[in-house]
Amino acid sequence: MSTYISGIGCISPQKTIDNSVFPAEAVNQNALFLQCIQPESYRDYINPILSRRLSKIIKMGITSALISIKDAGISNPGAIITGTGLGCVEDTEKFLMTMLDNNETLMNPTNFMQSTYNTISSQIAIILKCFNYNSTYVHRGFSFESALTDAIDLMQSTVAESALVGGIDEITENHFNVTSLLGHWRTKPQNNLELFEHKQKGTLPGEGSVFFTLTRNKQASTYCELKGIKTVYKPATMDVVAGSICALLAENKLTAHNIDLIITGMNGDQQGDAVYDEICQTMFDTKAVAGFKNLCGEYHTASAFGLWLAANILKWQEVPKISIYKGFRPNTIQNILLHNHVEGKQHSIMLLSKV
Repeated sequence: MSTYISGIGCISPQKTIDNSVFPAEAVNQNALFLQCIQPESYRDYINPILSRRLSKIIKMGITSALISIKDAGISNPGAIITGTGLGCVEDTEKFLMTMLDNNETLMNPTNFMQSTYNTISSQIAIILKCFNYNSTYVHRGFSFESALTDAIDLMQSTVAESALVGGIDEITENHFNVTSLLGHWRTKPQNNLELFEHKQKGTLPGEGSVFFTLTRNKQASTYCELKGIKTVYKPATMDVVAGSICALLAENKLTAHNIDLIITGMNGDQQGDAVYDEICQTMFDTKAVAGFKNLCGEYHTASAFGLWLAANILKWQEVPKISIYKGFRPNTIQNILLHNHVEGKQHSIMLLSKV
């Protein structure tokens, strides 16, 4: 049974809010971490009285979800499913800092309630008055993929005709400082648009909120068809990942020859990008290769931004020049393979086709 991406809402470090423009001019933040470009005003999406009590990540999640269902022409999705690696980091920090400052007394309940992982999907359901299936997955690098798989299963089992699926994470200065101790990030501000040109140890962290409205049937608003998804956890060798790619292609009666563009999650980190280079050289040596994390940064649900890029490329038949890593843009783009990994442990593979 087919699954179609029929609506998208994306808030990211790039100018992605307006679905009528693609590709937009790439934004260089030249920073230690990439932050989202917020809407000029949330008044168009969220009641101002409610908005003043919500943190940035919750407002981004609600707004991108509302943009997505409006894009698809759906008022009440059959399911709301979100994936997040770390949830509402800013609210969690505020709650913990207040606990320390007040010696564990006089706590503010708002920060605690909004620090839970399922806050975003719950708020979306309240605003839409949607009483259908609602779930949140917190599986680190597989968070968005788990949400996507759940939505596909629901629609294939006819439990839902449509599903609103999102991947959302945020970056804060405190979070950046703590995770910097692990050695994952660059130590100096970096031009994010030049990440692929200056490979070294570490990359730039980022954030984003991307929601997709999935439907069982093709609509006028449909971007592309999502043919399938596979995940691989801690592969012993890259042959295991290659085998999963071959299996996904075979299930859809395709081969590597049928893939017109490979989109990878390369991020400028020498060790991490070597994984993508090995797969591309082994299986897709003559194909065009693109990347997306120079636009959004690295975070647990960054694959949602990669899916946003792939869906728009198939709809508009355009590949942003800044995304091209190797080769030349094909004249016609029918099939795209999206490969992402987080720390070399969690690999996800998605296959998309033009409708």
